[in-house]
Amino acid sequence: MSTWIDVFPLDKLDDEDVLRFDHDGKTFAIYRVGDTAYATDGLCTHEKVHLCDGLVMNMVIECPKHNGRFDIRSGKALGAPVCKNLGTYPATVEGGVIRLCV
Repeated sequence: MSTWIDVFPLDKLDDEDVLRFDHDGKTFAIYRVGDTAYATDGLCTHEKVHLCDGLVMNMVIECPKHNGRFDIRSGKALGAPVCKNLGTYPATVEGGVIRLCV
């Protein structure tokens, strides 16, 4: 059964930015694009590097280690060296707070 949890206020994140969020032993990457929030697995599928240290541009997160890129909306791997997609999770903004479905 899925549960919605509060993550942090939307204004904690700049536009086109990412932060790490840990919950129940799992690491997530939480993104902001405009007033919309997105959530993916927090570790790159290539070498398990934290994506929160990466760069977000045009709905794409670039891993800080080997520049693998993923679409933050779908988790789709966008080219070498990454070939496995990220998991994605429903996220929303309610009352100025990002909420995540886990």
